[in-house]
Amino acid sequence: MTKRPCWVEIRTRALEENFRLLASLAAPHADLMAIVKAEAYGHSLSLCAPAAVRAGARWLGVTSVEEAVATRALCPEARILAIGSAFPGQGAAVVEHNITPVVWELTQLDELEQAAHAAGADRGSLAVHLEIDTGMSRQGAFPEELVPLLERFTPTSPLKLEGVMTHLFAADEADGRVTAVQLGRLNDALCRVTGAGLYPDWVSAGSSAALVAGNAAQLAEMAASHGMRALLRPGLALYGVTPQFDPPFEGEAPAIYATAQQKLQPVLAWKSRVIGVRTIPAGAVVGYNGTFVASEPMQVALVAAGYADGLDRHLGNHFSFLVRGQRAPLIGRVSMDHTMIDVTGIDGVWAGDEVVLLGTQGGQTITAQDHATVTGTIPWEVFTRIGPRVDRVAV
Repeated sequence: MTKRPCWVEIRTRALEENFRLLASLAAPHADLMAIVKAEAYGHSLSLCAPAAVRAGARWLGVTSVEEAVATRALCPEARILAIGSAFPGQGAAVVEHNITPVVWELTQLDELEQAAHAAGADRGSLAVHLEIDTGMSRQGAFPEELVPLLERFTPTSPLKLEGVMTHLFAADEADGRVTAVQLGRLNDALCRVTGAGLYPDWVSAGSSAALVAGNAAQLAEMAASHGMRALLRPGLALYGVTPQFDPPFEGEAPAIYATAQQKLQPVLAWKSRVIGVRTIPAGAVVGYNGTFVASEPMQVALVAAGYADGLDRHLGNHFSFLVRGQRAPLIGRVSMDHTMIDVTGIDGVWAGDEVVLLGTQGGQTITAQDHATVTGTIPWEVFTRIGPRVDRVAV
């Protein structure tokens, strides 16, 4: 059966090339973990996780054990980090599917250790990564409170401390002051870890912003001083969007940032079609509550996309889509399932014409940042709010 015409196109080749570019920008300082949580930022886990592995990703990052299990079915050989840890009752799935959970609470260690014992796991066979709270106050252990956690990694425990990580919550601030403070706290935590006689393989910190700001070398130097290897976790850049920095860089941006801006390729395009075109007279209202009133006779087209598909209602009367290679303003409010666009000045628009909500058509481009700027949000939310009823199609 033919489906309602609202879909997303995913260029898996672009994602592969993005990963390889980012890996080259991080080299030789750090390895990369491809972040594919939240359905690969709304792009489709089933399409993007295998693409990242094809490009050379050995590590994949997800939020939950459920996401990790789904990822394991797609990528049997990959290392999979469950950043949100394991909840009570999930330890058995962690062991069964060879998932690496992040931990920062004693109760999480209890869950994992009990599950490992129940499965007859060998000593040191269940790898975990310990998160340090270096200032975000979201999750992670405080450096000065690590002792009870570190004491759990005994020679007889099935748990192995394989990595230490933190989240750099202000890596998109170009002055780098907050990041410097966080890295100092992370270094303090690493000293406590090695002082307890534990020697993890990995130090994991830094998202796309940290990578393109040039923080890989600094992180790598810290990791090497403790006999470890640096691991960066790019997400947004993997999908072709270079993070914006606020405040911006003083003077010329780092060369690595300029390279990312020039060479990263968009992975996602969001499209629909014109359902029908009609002429309305001057004075006609368009959409709910009449927020748009025609000042003259107009040609308007109905598009099969609405807020149930993930379009933000704030776009109404403030945005444009692309049809026949030209920008067509949204008029009236975005409805649950439809949007109206003004095609008065665009010749030959007919039912069935392709409409680009996000992407390129005829030399014109609409980006996730364009959506975000109008609606007062961020590209991450623009991508992840695209609804599950919108088909993701590999192209």
